[in-house]
Amino acid sequence: MITATTPRRTARAAALLGALTIVVATGLGAFPAQADEPGAPPAATEAPKVDLILDGSGSMRTTDIQGKSRMEVAQQSINEVIDALPGETEFGIRTLGATYPGNDQKEGCKDTQQLYPVGRTNKTEAKTAVATVRPTGWTPIGIALRAAAQDLGTGPTTRRIVLITDGEDTCAPPDPCDVARELASQGIHLVIDTLGLAHDDKTRQQLLCIANATGGTFTDVRSQEQLTKRVKQLVERAQDTHAVAPAKVAGADRCADAPILTPGVYTDREKFSEHRVYRVPVKAGEELRASVSVTPDRAVARDYGVLLQATDTTGQELVRGSDAGSGRTDVASTGVRWSASEDDSDAASASPSKGSGSTAATARTVCLVVSNSFAPQAAVQADPGLPLELTVDVAAASPAPDGPAMGLGRGWILLGVLTLAGLLAGLIFGWLARWRIAVWREN
Repeated sequence: MITATTPRRTARAAALLGALTIVVATGLGAFPAQADEPGAPPAATEAPKVDLILDGSGSMRTTDIQGKSRMEVAQQSINEVIDALPGETEFGIRTLGATYPGNDQKEGCKDTQQLYPVGRTNKTEAKTAVATVRPTGWTPIGIALRAAAQDLGTGPTTRRIVLITDGEDTCAPPDPCDVARELASQGIHLVIDTLGLAHDDKTRQQLLCIANATGGTFTDVRSQEQLTKRVKQLVERAQDTHAVAPAKVAGADRCADAPILTPGVYTDREKFSEHRVYRVPVKAGEELRASVSVTPDRAVARDYGVLLQATDTTGQELVRGSDAGSGRTDVASTGVRWSASEDDSDAASASPSKGSGSTAATARTVCLVVSNSFAPQAAVQADPGLPLELTVDVAAASPAPDGPAMGLGRGWILLGVLTLAGLLAGLIFGWLARWRIAVWREN
């Protein structure tokens, strides 16, 4: 009895389980695949460019980093960075104070040389060039920055200078802070990041000043591992941001005076604990997508946050995004998404001027408010403000989960599939339990 009945009933159970699998697979397959996000940045028109300036002054002989000289640490780190360079990045190396061996300071303060030209990198040649550098002379940072800017050229995308040094400029004028401000004022999309191998206050303040003037960052280096990791991050950041050069904009302290932004990438400066406001027109049926990144490019107090709010013109909050941290990080970022429905309208936009079409009447002004709770550490300068990057996009609104385009909506489909699966599973297990009891009684 058992041998005759068991295969038949087992086969029936297997068939029911197979049907259940098909139902579940069919239900899950009903979910449409996620489309790529619209509004992707345009393809880059040129490769990312980075010029690294290596200090070759005599003080780089000092042995105070993990038992190695500062020059040895820098050379080893640069070699590791070269090995990890992305293929599309155009990378160059410039030295300062590394070739003039004499005692004439006037001549020594002209000493900056292009060690390896900015372009596609032959890694063997670049590493061989780095190995030839020997600590020699003075520290003409100002003229090296000007020369590095010429190495990188001009163009529509952001370029980066990475300065590795162990001391302040010994050749001013020109003062390197003034040079950095001069380069920033030229509008050539140049960012200077500084890395200090010495830890005295004068050097730190000068390197902070250089970085602050161009929206760059300063890093106080304590180990070879830290130096390698940081330079790699900066090279990767150049790769990530070179495709679109942010447009400069000045936010206001209230919405009525705020600049009107169209889709794009913008850069601004925000003081500690300040609010900056921008306006974005959003039409009915459109979705606003915005994100903000604030860079703590100097030593800041612990426990901070960044807030991005979308409000209407009366100050009523529509949506918010926030990010918080404790201790120093490279960047604090957050974002928001908000869709305008057909019923949304502003008092201002509801009364369009003569000659305007119905499209203008359905537009709504959204105020983007960026605020931060950063505070500077003692003796850190508060001006200029922290570098801020704002990305704005306006696209067709995504269909709501219960909208007509989705039928019953994804949530209801999933609920139905799970209910059916639970019902079938209960029936199968109940039937199997009754069958086992019947077999047990017969035996």
